[in-house]
Amino acid sequence: MLNVTAIVEGDGEVIALPILLRRLNQWLTPKVYVDVGYPIRVRRDRFLNKEDEFRRHLSLAANKCGDEGWILILFDADDDCPAELGQEILARAQRIAPHRKISVVLANREYEAWFIAAAESLQGSRGFNYDPAKAVDPERPRDAKGWIEACMANRSYGETTDQPAFSAQIDLQLAFDRSRSFRKLCSEWNKWSLINEIAREHAQTPTAQQSIGE
Repeated sequence: MLNVTAIVEGDGEVIALPILLRRLNQWLTPKVYVDVGYPIRVRRDRFLNKEDEFRRHLSLAANKCGDEGWILILFDADDDCPAELGQEILARAQRIAPHRKISVVLANREYEAWFIAAAESLQGSRGFNYDPAKAVDPERPRDAKGWIEACMANRSYGETTDQPAFSAQIDLQLAFDRSRSFRKLCSEWNKWSLINEIAREHAQTPTAQQSIGE
């Protein structure tokens, strides 16, 4: 079993990310049992800029996921380069929790960009109306939430209500095909869940010496 503890920045992600990760489990690694825990919510600026905050939350995540667990740090990239900032955060996190599996994924530019990538699969859901003529590169809009809200008939976009609902509905293949940052999330999921499964199977395989003794 792989225990997953995520560190996120928004109230919406606290609810939505576990839903999305459980779907990834069924889609990518259905034979691997994964326990997705309740995410740790942080204030992004304080977490990244105050070393004591960074260390405290990393240590908490390490304790929650256990020795064989996986820490996933998921933030919006906003105006930062996902690759550069992601590597910087990862290096800092590995110094604090060197014996844990750690991944850093920065949604480019926001989590909602993944909804834009699979927008047609949300047609009719919660007032969402997709117009193919308005299709855009999902990782280009600075205000991905605003793009989603503009497609919703006579209502605003709610992070704690719509984000979980859309996470449960988007076509994962479309998001994978169209969003580089979503592919990064899938890649990290595959890497750590499969490594964990290989380690588990190896631990259950008797050695030659054990077989002879039997």
